[in-house]
Amino acid sequence: MKLKNVGIIGLGTYVPERIMTNFDFEKIIETSDEWIRSRTGIEERRFASEEQATSDLAAEAAKKAIKKSGISVEDIDMILLATTTPDYPIQSTACVVQELIGAVNAAALDVNAACSGFVYALTMAKGLISSGMNKNILVIGAEVLSKCVDMQDRNTCVLFGDGAAAAVVSEVEEGYGIISQFLGAEADTKGSLRTPAGGTRKPLSQEVLEERSNFLQMKGQDVFKFAVKALPKATIEALNGAGLEAEDINMVFPHQANSRIIDSASKRLGISMDKFYLNLNKYGNTSSASIGLALGEALEKGLVKKGDMIALTGFGAGLTYASMIIKWCY
Repeated sequence: MKLKNVGIIGLGTYVPERIMTNFDFEKIIETSDEWIRSRTGIEERRFASEEQATSDLAAEAAKKAIKKSGISVEDIDMILLATTTPDYPIQSTACVVQELIGAVNAAALDVNAACSGFVYALTMAKGLISSGMNKNILVIGAEVLSKCVDMQDRNTCVLFGDGAAAAVVSEVEEGYGIISQFLGAEADTKGSLRTPAGGTRKPLSQEVLEERSNFLQMKGQDVFKFAVKALPKATIEALNGAGLEAEDINMVFPHQANSRIIDSASKRLGISMDKFYLNLNKYGNTSSASIGLALGEALEKGLVKKGDMIALTGFGAGLTYASMIIKWCY
């Protein structure tokens, strides 16, 4: 059986209105704009309002993606929502989004591969559609990290922001769409990037609240060492799968975590930084939303056109890493 060509036919993004700058952080913790910018490249990020949950951001991005795709919400038969910040511990956020957008004919589930989640979910969508099991899948990466980081931990709270990106994935014309993908993982036994408590390993308790272990914790140096190797490795594997060389890529959309990590990946891959799209200065690290947010912004600026060969590449907690090569179809 000949597998179908699968690609993105509509993409939408959403970020909350509230802007949290480095100078705003100077007022609440011991840090500085210069310290944050020089180490990360981040200048500001978006924070959800008190009333907004991950599903709210996801639904807004999803509505835009569906409108751009030209299909109706009733045509969506699966929702794959990549997130590390679900609305609830039990009840998938994808099911909440299903109700918010009226996707009455869709199955729904969450995917947790952290910052690699958008590429993981796109890979799952490709497999389901190419096999004929599904026709139109809504892939979403959405996070409200501002409610999951410790605002007393100056090493982590300045890094993260909130946002959402959604893609409608369907069959596309021959020669276009997702050309190849690579997914990888390394078990993180040291807790380099995780929320230690609040799950079944260490349930929520008064002790947990007092020690603040219900918030995200990160060992920055460990994550940095992993990322500078994982990002180029994933990209090279995806390029090999596509039978392409680095110079064949028109643009790279990396996970927006740290400008120094991206600069290192550029050097290791031999791809000019001019081809790497960066917007982490405006949004910070939005985990599973970041790659989609970058791609969506580039599309709005007209920087990606039909026939362009692009790479999506990321790394995250787990530890996970992933990359995908797409020949853009619109």
